[in-house]
Amino acid sequence: VWLVDAALSSVGLAVAFASAQDPYGFLLAMPLIILLSVFARERRLHIDNALELSAAYRGTAFLLGDVVEADDAYTGSHSRDVVELSLAVADELGLDARERRAAEFVALLHDVGKVRIPKEIINKPGALTDEERAIINTHTIEGEHMLKKVGGLLGQVGAIVRSCHERWDGGGYPDGLAGEDIPLIARIVSCCDAFNAMTTDRPYRAAMPPDEALAEVERNSGGQFDPAVVRALDAVVRRGELA
Repeated sequence: VWLVDAALSSVGLAVAFASAQDPYGFLLAMPLIILLSVFARERRLHIDNALELSAAYRGTAFLLGDVVEADDAYTGSHSRDVVELSLAVADELGLDARERRAAEFVALLHDVGKVRIPKEIINKPGALTDEERAIINTHTIEGEHMLKKVGGLLGQVGAIVRSCHERWDGGGYPDGLAGEDIPLIARIVSCCDAFNAMTTDRPYRAAMPPDEALAEVERNSGGQFDPAVVRALDAVVRRGELA
């Protein structure tokens, strides 16, 4: 838009000079003026359509978030908390606007696949059996499949949701990715997810104090978590909660 305005301004100046010498000099510039005005109108329509599409994706993402919360209140509340923390860490790492929006959607929907996991497993108060753990570990793949059915931007988000339980050392699931092969946004959400889970009451344990949870995350830096993300989380939490 700024480029179009700059081009029209320079054309206007040229027309002013031409008209000073010849009253009909502006006619020479009319084809270019018309061309630029058409381009500007098409550009405005493109921007309006992009904004409308972005709003539609955002609305769909939050609708799915509401579905998760309706299915399991803890998971929905947890996801919203992870969104807030993930965005703060994304800002600390200097992610651009497009990456930040993806981080918001991934954090909101990283557990969406749990709506397909039996509730008796999700809410089990004791330790899970190996079979139950294997079932619950499929929720990232289920989430990816659900979001791919929506398509577009949320389909891309689904591919990152799949990786939100990978580990920096390669010991995660479902694909055993390691290091920078794991999408950065998935590394951010994984770390924030773990921190929030530790600082939240669950049926089988009480919440940990934030400083203890942060110490646990730091102990797993370079193992479960990306060290750069851990440093960013440390800065955000200490500045916001522990200072």
